Amino acid sequence: MNATITFFPVDNGDMTLVELESGRTILIDTNIRAAADDPDDSTRDVAKDLRDRLKRDEQGRLYVDAFLLSHPDQDHCSGLDKHFHLGKPADHTGDKIFIREIWSSPLIFRRASKNHTLCSDAKKFNTEAKRRVSRYRESGLAVSDGDRIQILGRDENGKTDDLTGILVEVDGLIEKVNGQYDAGMSARLLAPLPQSDDECEEDTLTKNHSSVILQFTITAAGGSCRYLTCGDAEVAIWERLWDRHRNRAHWLEYDLLLSPHHCSWHSLSYDSWSEKGEDARVNENARSALSQALSGANIVASSKPVKDDDSDPPCIRAKREYEDILEPVTGEFRCTGEYPSKGKPAPMEYEIGRSGLALKSAALAAPAIISSSAVGGQPLPHG
Repeated sequence: MNATITFFPVDNGDMTLVELESGRTILIDTNIRAAADDPDDSTRDVAKDLRDRLKRDEQGRLYVDAFLLSHPDQDHCSGLDKHFHLGKPADHTGDKIFIREIWSSPLIFRRASKNHTLCSDAKKFNTEAKRRVSRYRESGLAVSDGDRIQILGRDENGKTDDLTGILVEVDGLIEKVNGQYDAGMSARLLAPLPQSDDECEEDTLTKNHSSVILQFTITAAGGSCRYLTCGDAEVAIWERLWDRHRNRAHWLEYDLLLSPHHCSWHSLSYDSWSEKGEDARVNENARSALSQALSGANIVASSKPVKDDDSDPPCIRAKREYEDILEPVTGEFRCTGEYPSKGKPAPMEYEIGRSGLALKSAALAAPAIISSSAVGGQPLPHG
């Protein structure tokens, strides 16, 4: 069986479903807006798109094996409470999607400042994560589906010191999905990073400095793919990641990159695009971190269509930078809001199989092999 990575058209937001060769599913973020739930609105019904791709368990519940919230912005968790069951497994009613395991980073909530109050869905997720941590403290690894959680990165002040059985350290590997090792996947946790010595409190509290960043290695049918997903991580984080990993840049390599913050210029530069335009300068270290593209790599912007104006995100200058990164490796940039057409966007689905990574055909797009040697490809040189 091949593996798949599906990006749903959710405007400026993220919602990605990974299905492994084993059949296990990992949903990263959700942005099911009210308009998408309205049958009289033309917005794509991404809830139906998602449900159509999920399986049912022996109790008849639609489920995902794992759900990761990259950070608690509304455009990454909208619709969570309405469409997913949150709470004790025994309390599941109706036909909400059942979440077998949560992947959660405590730092993404610690760094929500007074100026960045949590939306209702983010608060509900945080409450559910805390409930599952309490279940682990009560029962250890004996917890079952609907109570499991993996903690991504240590919390501050020793708050996770007693959670080593479910804790993944920064730079460490996630190798289990819903409590089971999966030979078709590993994911290296690159962020959120601990506070640096020169980071001020205001920086530390910025949510976009606290997104979860994972480098997945996914194998299926003899082929493989490196997939880099990074929430809304902005330039300061990419600068730190390059300083941290420039001597092991393979940790940042990708066949497929979900461009951070919906193709925002602020992931590549400290300068404002709307204020400085073409005079805005790229941060070379951040660009280097985002330039580890393997042969035939794809970069996907989960965003509205990219326009040649002063919008950000998505930003036309960021798109040009990504296209420039991809040119030496014969790669491709794509936008969910433009696929397969601007008027009628549909889920963008990649397949990982014997030949590596391929974009599956859609109504207006022919299938195309993207990479035939995912892990063995060559990254861009650095100068």
